[in-house]
Amino acid sequence: MSSPAPGHGRAPQHVVQLLGGGSAGTGAHVRSLSAGLVARGLRVTVCAPPSAERRHDLSRAGATFVPVTARSRLAAVGLLRVVCADADLVHAHGMRVGLLASLALRGRRVPLVVTWHTRPALRGLHAQLRRVSELWVARAATVVLGATSDLVERARSRGARDARLAPVVLPAPRSPLDHQDRHVASAHKLRAELGAVDRPLLVTAVRIEPDGDPAPLETLLAAARAWRGMSPQPLLVVAGEGSRRAAVRRRVEREELPVRLLGRGEDVTRLVGVADVVVFAARWAAQAPLAQEAMRCGVPLVATAVGGVPDLVGDAAVLVPYGDAVALGRAVAALLADPERRAALAEAGRGRAGSWPTEDTTVAQVLSVYDELAPST
Repeated sequence: MSSPAPGHGRAPQHVVQLLGGGSAGTGAHVRSLSAGLVARGLRVTVCAPPSAERRHDLSRAGATFVPVTARSRLAAVGLLRVVCADADLVHAHGMRVGLLASLALRGRRVPLVVTWHTRPALRGLHAQLRRVSELWVARAATVVLGATSDLVERARSRGARDARLAPVVLPAPRSPLDHQDRHVASAHKLRAELGAVDRPLLVTAVRIEPDGDPAPLETLLAAARAWRGMSPQPLLVVAGEGSRRAAVRRRVEREELPVRLLGRGEDVTRLVGVADVVVFAARWAAQAPLAQEAMRCGVPLVATAVGGVPDLVGDAAVLVPYGDAVALGRAVAALLADPERRAALAEAGRGRAGSWPTEDTTVAQVLSVYDELAPST
């Protein structure tokens, strides 16, 4: 961690970070940001559900952790109002906690920063409620930080006074396969366990829920039909939780698809390093942790051109339109048939990953926003 930058003497002394029930990536970002702020001399309080502390060990980052377990919105607002009583700045990560923070700070001249990390696919009443929340939060926030350029534009369209692009860097996961002396043996053993010793291995991750966005999985299964005639036949390993597992398994067996659903709780990151190709077929994504891990490991990536993915990967991956099973299937098949192209993408991916902003520079950028908003002392 770098030393404090000049001119930070007037930075907020007490920053309250709010984290809801967001993704693992958002939680990892909040932990990284909190650790960086503490290292620069700020006092940081993190308010989040107890599960976030268990998952990310936020207090070990040097922050004071305050569990938010209140079931009612009114009780949660009351708790946050107490916690934020001496805050110099409040930074909420996500729409729900952004809304709670705006209510807790009503009548107080405390700057509110809200980071929009994601854009969920909602329909009907849920989509209408989301729009109302976005309108409220965008106008209540002093600054809205968007994880992608389209989120920045969305915030502006909702009436944000100040909306900016802010990189959200995810810490690189530490995998036992990173140890070079164990890599070859571990990779061979893992591929053998998956049944992919003499066949190409494709790795992906997707939700398996009827109400969670099943379209990416349908696209993957449709693409897998085209791989049945390949020799050797590739195996698509799918990591994901959800209530549709049994139905999907029956479909895989009925159509004889080269697909295997991993066991519940399987960590997909340990599989990326042994894959021949990683497939990312999301409807929308900001930082796309699976894509990041593939590029860091030098594994060729085929991904949908959505959200922040094109800016993330540049020309170091193969991009296809969302929901186009034919394009997805052909892109994967073409890569498997072209070892030189795979090697070139592997090298380009590592290079691209090395160009991403670091945790240190991300903290510095966020802190520069805090400095703008800090009251003069």
